[in-house]
Amino acid sequence: MTDLQKALADIDAIKSQLARGSEFRGWGPATVALTGLMAGAAAAAQAAWLADPLAEPTTWVAIWIVTAVLGVVVASAEAVTRSRRLHSRLADEMIHAAAVQFVPAAVAGALLPVVVVRFAPDALWMLPGLWQIVFGLGIFAASRALPQAMAMAGAWYLGCGLVVLAVSAADRGLSPWAMGLPFGIGQLLFAAILHRALGGPHDEF
Repeated sequence: MTDLQKALADIDAIKSQLARGSEFRGWGPATVALTGLMAGAAAAAQAAWLADPLAEPTTWVAIWIVTAVLGVVVASAEAVTRSRRLHSRLADEMIHAAAVQFVPAAVAGALLPVVVVRFAPDALWMLPGLWQIVFGLGIFAASRALPQAMAMAGAWYLGCGLVVLAVSAADRGLSPWAMGLPFGIGQLLFAAILHRALGGPHDEF
């Protein structure tokens, strides 16, 4: 390795270290709030057009997977744009650091419906609570890159997941609001914390 290559490698290592220890400001409060409204809309659509989710588990899972994917795409697209504006030369490292911290939770959340629908369809009623627990743990895992108050959002999802599991165990049904309310309110809470941490609307766009 030449001196130039070593110097460049050292610079990359320093940038990565700075990114891991810095607060990621790429998440936009308005867009995060939009994902909460999307969860509410998905729950309303399910309540109106899917009378018995347990009779159509694939459709139920598809509704929430599509909602989640759309939310991730919208939030991530804005995160990349905001990060390049707010983090400048550290943008790529900040985006990578923020993504890596949440990847284990995202992978677990993506694989849960595959395993449950394929191998344990009788346990489908547990998915809403499990998803909320996984999402809450993901927020805690990414807490180094988020405002300190974001622990409240993580606690909200973790608590909701446990409550939803306890309540759903009574009839083992799939209420649309077992997903819509926790994620709808949770994302609005997430957005409110971001709004406060960023100092108000002047830094949201």
